[in-house]
Amino acid sequence: MLDPNHHQGKFGHDYIRVLASAAGLLWSTDDVDVDGVDLCIKQPGRTPHGFGPAIAVQIKTVSRPKWRGGKLIFPGLNHTQFNCLAGDDFQIPRYLFAVHVPRTSAQFVESTTGALELRHAGYFLSLRDRKRFAVDDASRKVSVQIPLSNVLDVESLRALVIGPPR
Repeated sequence: MLDPNHHQGKFGHDYIRVLASAAGLLWSTDDVDVDGVDLCIKQPGRTPHGFGPAIAVQIKTVSRPKWRGGKLIFPGLNHTQFNCLAGDDFQIPRYLFAVHVPRTSAQFVESTTGALELRHAGYFLSLRDRKRFAVDDASRKVSVQIPLSNVLDVESLRALVIGPPR
């Protein structure tokens, strides 16, 4: 059995993989995480917006979320992780995906006849408009606020991947 922290993190990654599969998108991982990307998600083939549009995502989980003013307050990024997402100089758009998961693994899913429910919800945030920290300091944390309207579902994930026409 995985320890609770690894179990929670794995469930968050699998939550996003299931969502991408439901959206008809492909996902992949790099063989080594050297630049803060957990998953790449893409639309295969040619689209009205170009060939093979894709996004890169960093996935974090939270089991004891803090909500304020219609936002999820996520304190779980260190400066190095933040710097891997911030700025507008990436070839492939990058997003933070924060998955609100239950406190115990026994509550991650509910299975009934004809349904499998994954709990609870995922949210997305672009840090494209934020400036990077001058120094990558993995020991310093930064909080980000994710609007609750940024819910990850099939439609919003497709929209993030396909994006505006080029």
